[in-house]
Amino acid sequence: MTAIAVILASTRPGRRGEAVARWVLDQATTRDDATFELVDLAEHHLPAVDEPFPPALGRYTLDHTRAWAATVARFDGYVFVTPEYNHAMPGTLKNALDRVYAEWNSKSAGVVSYGVEGGIRAAEQLRLVLGALRVADVGPQVAFNVFTDFEGPDLRPSDRHAGALSAVLDDVVTWGSALAPLRSRSRG
Repeated sequence: MTAIAVILASTRPGRRGEAVARWVLDQATTRDDATFELVDLAEHHLPAVDEPFPPALGRYTLDHTRAWAATVARFDGYVFVTPEYNHAMPGTLKNALDRVYAEWNSKSAGVVSYGVEGGIRAAEQLRLVLGALRVADVGPQVAFNVFTDFEGPDLRPSDRHAGALSAVLDDVVTWGSALAPLRSRSRG
């Protein structure tokens, strides 16, 4: 069965992303076409890239990089839950993406963003990086506005958000499955 990671990008204390990621996971686990797992970057303790070799070489020398590579490799696709910080994705997400290379290749990804304007600039920046990692990002997106979609720290998604997430998940699962032959070929 297709395995999809819901990657929670924010590591800030009191982050809104946890509520968003839980909502995504709650919606996703009602499906029977894939398995879904939360991957919280706050639990992976990845320092700034500290490997002596470029990630594209796959010569990981540090235990935390090897553990992260194994985590990323387990999945066929990803749903990134990212805030927008200063018109960009958080540094923790960029660092996690930059740490490994082949483990991301020929997989699918969707974006659920949040911020003052829905986190759309973070999502667009993320899409550029995913392209460089040979990840097929899907078109549908969920964007939460911190002023209209939250009540304090609590997420208040509307029906349109649930519909948008369904479209994201449909595409991530479909593309994650469709890209399987490319992943098999690159391993062989």
